[in-house]
Amino acid sequence: MDGWLWWIAGALVLAVVEMISLDLVFIMLAGGAVAGGLTAAGGGPLWLQIIVACVVAVLLLAVLRPWLLQNLRQRTDLVETNAAAQVGRTAVVLAEVTETGGRVKLSGEVWSARLPDDGVPNSSDRIPAGVEVRVVAIDGATAVVTPASSPSAPTTDDGGRIV
Repeated sequence: MDGWLWWIAGALVLAVVEMISLDLVFIMLAGGAVAGGLTAAGGGPLWLQIIVACVVAVLLLAVLRPWLLQNLRQRTDLVETNAAAQVGRTAVVLAEVTETGGRVKLSGEVWSARLPDDGVPNSSDRIPAGVEVRVVAIDGATAVVTPASSPSAPTTDDGGRIV
């Protein structure tokens, strides 16, 4: 088998590894392997093939990869999915909600729910069944809710946990 075919085979293997890792390193190494393969196809000696492959891979890693990462990160905002997407939605109380538990219907599903911890032990805050509430956070599989008409809802961090 010709030397350039080995380079191309190596580039394909590196491209497959890149598809698994998705960090834009192995694809840059694959680019270096393609350059080494082109040098081999042009009749260059092995030492020149290796040098060309290394120089091209380093240039791609140093110049192209940072630019690609910067442009990928400037794309549209992350759209929340799954449980994190429920924060801010309204729900209807099915079973009275207290600081320790309750049930709400949220997006067509029944969720366990609780009120945010107000720092007062054995607080008597309750939301009766039938009242509309707003989800302020998701704590595991429990929706942390406040009355929908509540003017001051607790603030949450990016993970939906109450700050």
